[in-house]
Amino acid sequence: MTSNVAGSGTAPDPWILSTPPGKSDFEAWRDPDGDPPALVVQVGTTQLRYQLRCIEDLHAMLKERGDWVPLGHADEQKPAADGTVEAWGRSAANPVGGWYGLKKGLRGRFGNYVPPVLEALGLAEVEHNARNNRMRAI
Repeated sequence: MTSNVAGSGTAPDPWILSTPPGKSDFEAWRDPDGDPPALVVQVGTTQLRYQLRCIEDLHAMLKERGDWVPLGHADEQKPAADGTVEAWGRSAANPVGGWYGLKKGLRGRFGNYVPPVLEALGLAEVEHNARNNRMRAI
């Protein structure tokens, strides 16, 4: 895990992370006992939940591609740009055959909130520019 991340990634001690552009902070933690197990992201009063396996699956996809992948990010109701992490997180071709997000209406923004978790775990490098950020496996 990278040394500049606060928290241990549990509900009582969540990771305190920033979106890739660094404009917003959020909390994230693993809920391995959830049904299904989840990566929980708390943004203000909004809670997003993604299948916990998204961490390993995204890392595997990045390793397979072997290069930088644009993040992209979009709400569930908006289309995701082709070739982005966001598009992969909702694609029928990913390991779960569709959305990693668990709650309809809050399934998007995968490319905004999951990459910082992989970075915190030391699994990926994420760019932190004002826009058009990318990530790659470590």
